[in-house]
Amino acid sequence: MTRTNSIDRTRVYRVAAALVGLATVLGACTHTEDVVTASVPNDYHQRHPIAITEANQSVVIFIGHGRGGLSASQRADVAGLAQTWLREGTGAIVADVPIGTPNARAAAASYQEARALLASAGVPSHGVTLHHYQPDDPRALGTIRLSYPKIAAVAGPCGVWPEDIGLSIANRSYFENKPYYNFGCAYQRNMAAMIDNPSDLVQPRSETPAYTIRRNAAFEKYRKGEPTAIAYPDAEKAKLSDTGK
Repeated sequence: MTRTNSIDRTRVYRVAAALVGLATVLGACTHTEDVVTASVPNDYHQRHPIAITEANQSVVIFIGHGRGGLSASQRADVAGLAQTWLREGTGAIVADVPIGTPNARAAAASYQEARALLASAGVPSHGVTLHHYQPDDPRALGTIRLSYPKIAAVAGPCGVWPEDIGLSIANRSYFENKPYYNFGCAYQRNMAAMIDNPSDLVQPRSETPAYTIRRNAAFEKYRKGEPTAIAYPDAEKAKLSDTGK
């Protein structure tokens, strides 16, 4: 064997080893990319699920330094907060009242009126916790904030764009005709914000008893062969037009 043949064979081995190593690296990269792509579900319900969590419901009351009570609209807000707390509250109502501000005295008097409104609506005395605070900005008007925790449905965050949705070599989902990541997020977030009772997303409510009086009347008409529709005596008065008669 000549020296030249030995050098050529060594060079071939080195090139083959380099190719095998390159193929291994490329295979590992491809495998990692497949795993990352497969971890993003195609269904937006799974990409942006609606979660049941605990969030704060609050009412902010602005108090001027020359006023020591609540306005009519503010009293309505406090009464509405009390009604919703009785229905969905999961903790005490925390009242943040400012101190050391020009309107501190008026805020203290307004808080006493708000607490009386809460008590008259059925909120027990131990259901309200007082917390004093000083605004960070001395120019800011100190406000009374009434807040309580409740069960809420949330989704998101939206506006996340991990990859370009346009034509791109690096974007495989574009060629595979898959929905982009942010697709459906706004719908899920709006649906979570509109739901009245988050438990409805998990299980249905129990059925209420049937109105037997109306049901028996409809069955009796059906047995006699009479129309079961309800005839309202003032139905004609609600019509806006006589078109079609």
